[in-house]
Amino acid sequence: MGTREASHAGSWYEGDPSKLSRQLDEFLARVPETLDNSSLPIPGARVIIAPHAGYSYSGPCAAWAYKALDLSAAKRVFVLGPSHTYFLRGCALTTFDKYETPFGDLIVDKSTTNELKQTGRFSNMPPQRDVDEHSLEMHLPYLWKRLEQTFGDDASKFPPIVPILVGEGSAEQEKSVGQMLAPYLKDPQNAFIVSSDFCHWGSRFSYRPQYTNGAVRNLDSRGSGGDLGVNPEVLEKEAGAQPPIHEVIRVLDEMAMDAVKTGDHSTFYKTVQETENTVCGRHPIGVVVAGLGVLASEGLESGKGKFNFVQYQRSNLVKRTSDFSVSYASAYAII
Repeated sequence: MGTREASHAGSWYEGDPSKLSRQLDEFLARVPETLDNSSLPIPGARVIIAPHAGYSYSGPCAAWAYKALDLSAAKRVFVLGPSHTYFLRGCALTTFDKYETPFGDLIVDKSTTNELKQTGRFSNMPPQRDVDEHSLEMHLPYLWKRLEQTFGDDASKFPPIVPILVGEGSAEQEKSVGQMLAPYLKDPQNAFIVSSDFCHWGSRFSYRPQYTNGAVRNLDSRGSGGDLGVNPEVLEKEAGAQPPIHEVIRVLDEMAMDAVKTGDHSTFYKTVQETENTVCGRHPIGVVVAGLGVLASEGLESGKGKFNFVQYQRSNLVKRTSDFSVSYASAYAII
């Protein structure tokens, strides 16, 4: 199918390679040289969660995940993201041979995509939908930069990528996909990038939770606007008797992140369902958490196979119901 163009270059991020390189270097330089008592990249941190908004919004947050990412043994890099451009049930694979970036083209691992396709569990991304989608593309310049730092300037030495869109699915379907991906997660030659922003707050997202009469309720709920399950005592203790909306957003995101950190897929799935949090990459996160859970059941060293969150940011500190914001988080997991 040829090369997928970098359709968001020049708008969502710099299209000029020199300017883009300087921008990414600047973002990465803001991250400390050590995280969680480890030098960076963190040895064995082969899996990350990072945001996918325009770089002026989420680029600084994403740098924390990318600086932690250990690509030293990578022979291929899986990039999992949600579908924003069409309704997708299940998972889909790219039909392109390459993905363009302003720095150069990243090769698609056709052997692995064909192997996955043979399971009968994957559809093909419609080519134009693939081009329009940003959740995968936004990670590729960062990936290129980190591959360059790891393998040098010769792009022929870069490992290929495995782009996957993860769409709607039940808890059991997500667990099933996670089980299928578990052998790939186990392989030390594979790295995984999970693409997700967190809470999308505002009328455009039909999600405006705020604290009212002792509970957090969504103003845009089509049902009864019931309690979203936030502990009011915790919220009030941290943010006062009348918590501002941005503090409600923070607590909702922390509930989702805490659920991810448990390593238990059911906990994460249930938390997102109950809070209705608009975590756009909840399904990619879900299948990877489920896959890591399979590895944990097979036996992993203490502290491995679970995500550690290292950065959390919001595009805007919402105070009014007419405002909007998107949350960003970065995390890594050691396997």
